[in-house]
Amino acid sequence: MELIDGKAVAAQIKLEIAEEVKQIIASGGKRPHLAAVLVGHDGGSETYVASKVRTCEEVGFKSTLIRYEDDVTEAELLDKVIELNNDPDVDGFIVQLPLPKHISEQKVIETIDYRKDVDGFHPINVGRMSIGLLCFVSATPAGIIELLKRYEIPTAGKNCVVLGRSNIVGKPIANLMMQKAYPGDATVTVCHSRTPNIKEICQQADIIIAALGVPEFLKADMVKDGAVVIDVGTTRVPSTETKSGFRLKGDVKFDEVAPKCSYISPVPGGVGPMTIISLMKNTLLAGKKSIY
Repeated sequence: MELIDGKAVAAQIKLEIAEEVKQIIASGGKRPHLAAVLVGHDGGSETYVASKVRTCEEVGFKSTLIRYEDDVTEAELLDKVIELNNDPDVDGFIVQLPLPKHISEQKVIETIDYRKDVDGFHPINVGRMSIGLLCFVSATPAGIIELLKRYEIPTAGKNCVVLGRSNIVGKPIANLMMQKAYPGDATVTVCHSRTPNIKEICQQADIIIAALGVPEFLKADMVKDGAVVIDVGTTRVPSTETKSGFRLKGDVKFDEVAPKCSYISPVPGGVGPMTIISLMKNTLLAGKKSIY
């Protein structure tokens, strides 16, 4: 069993991006600029955005954080999105989700210029991804693909089961795994809360990507020997062992499943570190005006 170390891979990619930024600046190019819009004071969002800003500094990007209180109107937020669309200095930007209930997330996503949509949520980017065109791929699926590639895990002709059908992870990763590409060329089955025989389907899988958000859902009796398991779950559960009183739990019962696997990603330290680095890769693409 080999552990998929997302932390180590992310650190390596960070160095690669920083080196490329140095070369861009040295040849008279513009420093890539990522802006982030944060509404309210959601703890998870605060931590995530702070981490994005810090990573921008580490790779040599310019970053801007724009903050609003919870009571910002939808119209105000959309005006800011349009302003960022039209700002030539901003290469890419994100509006951190979730947003307060009175704001339509879909309307905000669709207002973002798809050429600056480094989160990869705009319908144009999602559509381009689904037919294999160059686009911004959302961070978590892009991170999973990068891990499979860096660990040289064979995917062609493999049975891949995706647990979960969210727009952010399940659907895009299923799509990417069946593209004519590497990683890809897999036979993909998507299971969700209405799938009756999940256990039997998982037992046939060479690769399982668990993105349900149900702690320890995938157990040893669902996994065949030698399977590759990618755990995307990050549910905060109460814990007496940590200072915060919480710990992150994945969708996989790790201690039980790991001995059966050829490769497995842990939580934390697997897919998680790859999400922010994937956003940085998208920002670099945006800076180079690769998506048009």
